[in-house]
Amino acid sequence: MTQTPSTDFLPTSRAEMAMRGWDALDILFVSGDAYVDHPAFGIPLLARVLEAEGYRVGILAQPQWKNPQALQSMGRPRLFAAVSAGAMDSMVNRYTAAKKVRNEDAYTPGGQEGARPDRAVIAYTAALKGAFKGLPVIIGGIEASLRRLAHYDFWDDRVRRSVLLDSKADLLVYGMAEEPLREIARRAASGEEPKEMAGIRGTAIMAREAPEGSSILPSFEEVAASRASYGKAFCLTAEESGHGRVLAQPHGHRWVVVQPPARPLNAAELDRIYARPFTRRPHPSYRDTIPAYEQIKFSITSHRGCFGGCAFCAITHHQGKTVQSRSPASILAEIAGLTRHPEFRGTISDIGGPTANMYASFCADEKTNRKCRRASCLYPAVCTNLHASGRKAANLLTQARALPGVKHVFVASGVRYDLLDQQQEYFEALLAHHVGGLLKIAPESVVPDVTEVMRKPGPEPLEKFLRYYRDSCREKGVRRGIVPYLIAGHPGCTLAHMVDTALYLKRHNLRVEQVQEFTPTPGTLATCIWHTGRDPFTGRHVHVPKDPKERRLQKALLLWHLPQSRAEIEEALRRCGREKDGAELLGSAPHRHSAASREKTRRRK
Repeated sequence: MTQTPSTDFLPTSRAEMAMRGWDALDILFVSGDAYVDHPAFGIPLLARVLEAEGYRVGILAQPQWKNPQALQSMGRPRLFAAVSAGAMDSMVNRYTAAKKVRNEDAYTPGGQEGARPDRAVIAYTAALKGAFKGLPVIIGGIEASLRRLAHYDFWDDRVRRSVLLDSKADLLVYGMAEEPLREIARRAASGEEPKEMAGIRGTAIMAREAPEGSSILPSFEEVAASRASYGKAFCLTAEESGHGRVLAQPHGHRWVVVQPPARPLNAAELDRIYARPFTRRPHPSYRDTIPAYEQIKFSITSHRGCFGGCAFCAITHHQGKTVQSRSPASILAEIAGLTRHPEFRGTISDIGGPTANMYASFCADEKTNRKCRRASCLYPAVCTNLHASGRKAANLLTQARALPGVKHVFVASGVRYDLLDQQQEYFEALLAHHVGGLLKIAPESVVPDVTEVMRKPGPEPLEKFLRYYRDSCREKGVRRGIVPYLIAGHPGCTLAHMVDTALYLKRHNLRVEQVQEFTPTPGTLATCIWHTGRDPFTGRHVHVPKDPKERRLQKALLLWHLPQSRAEIEEALRRCGREKDGAELLGSAPHRHSAASREKTRRRK
């Protein structure tokens, strides 16, 4: 493999700074991920954005946070340090839903576990404050974004303060940070202290008093002591943020002040970001492969944002509800550049975003959009103002397929099958040319009571799509499977609901490859319900499956087709009084290793 010169990357050491003739940095980025110079990785993307503004930027990737000398290796930055836990929340990255340590970190060379600290934003900020006395530190990324206010923490099983207080950072940037960071850097260069930077959209700071006209949330002390206050704070945050108001939440004698979200970027602005000179490779200092990079090496980000509004998903809270799409010319130029990559063999692994078929979608009524407070454009039904024809997305795939050097273009990002009626052209192109052996979709549940809590469509759109998909495969004479992603242990889901789900899967000849167990992550509606036991908007009580045994049995039911799941499925059926469904789900003959079979044998003796 041809190695890219270090000078094509942003500096990661004094030696690489010297190659550029730099004696000091303006801005130092610290990341919990390995340094992959690819636009799918947040820190390299933001660093390239600031590089384009003329700042001297360096990256410390996965530094030894307990060693001050490691943090000082590139010297003290002139303006500030910017910290991110990485592409994932460090606790989700390290621990399973059962709170067991994961065996692999996909964002680390060799997949090695333990290269970043728990609560990485707090740990890195404390380490930087110790290594550089008085250095302003800005925090951001998914971990900081969703912890900007008082929040329920699954791993501590309690409400924690804003991460601004726990980290002692000077300023927090939430969401996609290009515009806020540009303004912060500009104001820092003019001599302003980050901790005093008020009024920047997409940021949060600590203040001695609430700004005039701000919306006051229940205090940290209130939400920590009362689940009802926690639910009230969640609703107020959603409502007031939607109105573009400043939020203020007391923490003792101080206030966390959160500005409205940064404005969405237009196509020209996104195009300029993705046109930066990314090498699209890991830094040459790495000897082992980085699993996350191998997955996205030849993928293309066509857009950001999601108007799905699913209760369990953090994407909308981080990237925003408005879909922001790049121009076709920008995307095609990036693909053309990929064909010159020495490892490229003709296959684009993905063109998409959080949801692939939302590309170029928008609200057709701008006046209505400005005052719209719907959390989702798709739930409880597709909004009549949503323009999501899919024609531009279909044309984009066609043009990408026709580029010289491109043999295959796949769509690996998820698709919303409940847009089938609006996007016949897109789905015809998708199924004809852009699906491999399996299409993966994410109904998450097929039981109406559960999908209502999830803010997802019920079983009818899924059944319609299954018929369409299978009819299309028969017409084309191809054999393709379909794999659904489903969640076990989600608020609102009981064992009886999961029995219904398992029966649905068997009746529709569907099998899941792996089960996603619900993990409460800060900031989402589902996590609020998990903590409070109620829907904060309706006050309705919701079943929360916190018992580890119940969660394990829910997972077993989704894996109904595996022999090793049988004993637990039988136990689940007994627990909810559904033994009569065992004949259909498992077959009429008892399994020779099952508890029921052993008991019958004992009685015969």
